[in-house]
Amino acid sequence: MEKLGFLELAKKLLAEQKRPLSSEEIWELAKHTGYDKQVGSRGKTPVRTLGARLYIDMRDNPASPFCKVGSRPVRFFLKNLPIPFDLPLLQEAAADTRTGAPAAGGQKRPVARGNFVEKDLFPLLSYFSSMHLRAYTRTIRLSRTDNKDYGEWFHPDMVGCYFPMEEWQTDVYELNSTLGNTAVRFFSFEVKRELNFANLRETFFQAVSNSSWAHEGYLVAARISDDEEFIAELSRLSSTFGIGIIELNTSEPDASGIVFPAARTETLDWDVLNKMATINQDFHDFIKRVKTDIQSREIRKEWYERIFSSEELQDLFR
Repeated sequence: MEKLGFLELAKKLLAEQKRPLSSEEIWELAKHTGYDKQVGSRGKTPVRTLGARLYIDMRDNPASPFCKVGSRPVRFFLKNLPIPFDLPLLQEAAADTRTGAPAAGGQKRPVARGNFVEKDLFPLLSYFSSMHLRAYTRTIRLSRTDNKDYGEWFHPDMVGCYFPMEEWQTDVYELNSTLGNTAVRFFSFEVKRELNFANLRETFFQAVSNSSWAHEGYLVAARISDDEEFIAELSRLSSTFGIGIIELNTSEPDASGIVFPAARTETLDWDVLNKMATINQDFHDFIKRVKTDIQSREIRKEWYERIFSSEELQDLFR
């Protein structure tokens, strides 16, 4: 049986149907035609994975065969096929995009809409983390810190955990545990509304300071300056200190992405981890929950941050 990746599946069905389809419609057709059986290792949320792969391909691949059509829901189509006149194109799928030419004003990352504060981005980050890092997240509130001498330079805004038991065969997971390595990964997130030259140094080194305990640390924002000199400096800092950069898209959550990846460390800073668990109740509860879930081999998803759908997240920013 021919194996299909998510992008190959979408291209195959869009070519056969000759009409724009949402990620949900593509997957339903895949199940109806039996093509879903040709997609290997699709995970527990194949529709989300399919949508994310399409957005990432359109964003990062100049030769992507896909474009976006309409809105609510966004549908995907093939650039080499004529689009029905009753379905208006979004800006990113305008006619000049079909020819491979950049859109007017150059290829800039989407700009977040509306007035919002940092905590409004937390649900969007939880959604992104579940999709791209396969992590369960928890908000860490500064108000739950006993010692006020330890502020935002010590506490991340959110933390996350990846559990391999959801993806590994039981025997493999048990062997890994027997050898003393559970392969659990911890993430630290510092969230800002925007990143530019005015706040780069302070926000970046804040992320460096409060992520030293984790396997991976990220600085997250909804608006990132596209100034070439700024991006070069951000890239240099990320490469030097190992902090990853995530850009959240409030208009289209599935179009969020990792601008620069984090450097992964294989060891935790147990002294810092212990200090955080001692003085902050949210972090202590998070560590306790993770320990319990590992021991029971059952993840109590209701304890972690709720994962909203892409449509629900868009409504939050309207």
